[in-house]
Amino acid sequence: MKLDTVAGKKVLVTGAAMGLGKLFAERAVREGAAAVVLWDINELALKETAAELTGLGGTIHHFVVDVSAPDAIAEAAESVRAEVGAIDILVNNAGIVRGNSYFWDTENRGDIEKTMAINAHAPMYVTLEFLPAMVAGSAEARVLTIASSAGLVSNPRMSVYAASKWAALGWSDSVRIELEQAGHEHVRVTTVCPTYINTGMFDGAKGFLFTPILEQDEVVDTSWRAMKNGTPLVILPWTSRLNKALSGILPIKLRDLFLNTVGVYHSMDEFTGRKK
Repeated sequence: MKLDTVAGKKVLVTGAAMGLGKLFAERAVREGAAAVVLWDINELALKETAAELTGLGGTIHHFVVDVSAPDAIAEAAESVRAEVGAIDILVNNAGIVRGNSYFWDTENRGDIEKTMAINAHAPMYVTLEFLPAMVAGSAEARVLTIASSAGLVSNPRMSVYAASKWAALGWSDSVRIELEQAGHEHVRVTTVCPTYINTGMFDGAKGFLFTPILEQDEVVDTSWRAMKNGTPLVILPWTSRLNKALSGILPIKLRDLFLNTVGVYHSMDEFTGRKK
């Protein structure tokens, strides 16, 4: 069933202090959510965002959470249930990216664990804290997971990031099917796979043929609308859908030639990422 608005709903957003997460939280406030819960590891930015959204009239609850740690997720979730109650809308937005070198040149092996923990494992652990209550209830509920177009096709110089997003996509869409199979139609799962977004995370990455760097508002608007509609999968922009389709039908050598020619395989050559 379509959800026209999140008014009266309780919304939780991970990675909510800045970028897409902040914009998702703002939309929830502007639509009249009963409560908006912000999770982020950046305490200073989190407090600033909470104050800003409170100023817009939102009922805001913020928690400093390291979503790479399952114990921290469980502890924060318990606090949310005690302070806010059950969550109706969950936005799995937190993510990190490491890249620009070939895999065998990886210097900090901790980057592998961190990337998988935040991008792949965290959505699973966070969702597991709140999905059972969604299923047990009867109200319309949603889980929105921000994956990536890197989860659709292979891409050099970002192998671990791609792996984490392949995992996020496979898990999220499988849960969607499970809910449908079990007859829990009031809970819908939406997975979003955008290309590079101008959040700062992908500074230095290059757009490729007919695929510019995406604007944050465009991604959030499309994702938010899809989430409310219960749309299963969103791929942004259309060229990513084309690349995925061609990757599925072309022999590997032709696939590699095509993706190399249009620039996909060189999009991370000059990646620097957000300056710390």
